[in-house]
Amino acid sequence: MLAVDMTGDSVKAKNGSMVAYEGEMSFKKKTGGGDGLRGMVTRRLTGEQMAIMEVKGHGTCYFADRASEVNLVSLHGETLYVEASNLLCVDAALRTGTSFTGLRGSAQGNGLFTTTVEGTGQAAVLSDGTAVVLRVTPELPLQVDPGAYIAHTGKLKQHFQSGVNFRTFIGESSGEAFQIRFEGEGLVYVQPSERNTIGGDL
Repeated sequence: MLAVDMTGDSVKAKNGSMVAYEGEMSFKKKTGGGDGLRGMVTRRLTGEQMAIMEVKGHGTCYFADRASEVNLVSLHGETLYVEASNLLCVDAALRTGTSFTGLRGSAQGNGLFTTTVEGTGQAAVLSDGTAVVLRVTPELPLQVDPGAYIAHTGKLKQHFQSGVNFRTFIGESSGEAFQIRFEGEGLVYVQPSERNTIGGDL
């Protein structure tokens, strides 16, 4: 559960994620995936969208989603790339949008786009179990199961690889037939659980 103390400021959160609040709060439903007309057009084209609400007031507001773990990510002018289903709450000052990726979306079945969060502030990211933050360097690229990927920051290039099956190494044949390879410099957030993905069905 995430507790947010507010003194007249506001946050943007996943619609329906408020579980309790103390003080005086107002709630306004919005549509995520981008701000303004451009964001609306992008959402229609990509299918990457999330229903969000703006919460403003004085007091403490509590957010949660299906008892998932909450991970706070501090941004200092950089961009967070995150699956829409894993984004719980962001500071109102942070800008949200969509970005072309071509791989996480196709791996998870959400199209070829993912949600972006930009600016300076904090974002709360959900994970099924405690997330692990893995550092990628030019010398140490990282391979990730698409179903375990949550988010990443930094200057990373991604490649969608097929023909490599994580389960093959432990004698099972029904696992992911694809993986994401990250190269460059940055951080990748991975959860200790797998979503169902298209890759797992191929």
